[in-house]
Amino acid sequence: MIRVCICKDEITVSGHAGYSVQGSDIVCAGVSVLLQTLVKGILNLTDDKIEYNLAPGKAIVRYEKISEKSKVLIDSFFTGIFMIADAYSDYICII
Repeated sequence: MIRVCICKDEITVSGHAGYSVQGSDIVCAGVSVLLQTLVKGILNLTDDKIEYNLAPGKAIVRYEKISEKSKVLIDSFFTGIFMIADAYSDYICII
């Protein structure tokens, strides 16, 4: 199961969905795309500084004092992650 932990200045994602075999797991792929898009969006579209580590099975994104644009990108990530959690609740949980 993928666990998404949402804190004030940090998003942590850990685990594997187990929906399908590695390489064809659409739940893991969806979560990965959302995380990568969030990080690249903040880095490429804002001047905000973030700390991040995106590794298989564990991802952390930390942010402080971010712009409104970054807040919109984070809200967009939340929208996507909640949609995945609603559709695949046996494979992802949000804490």
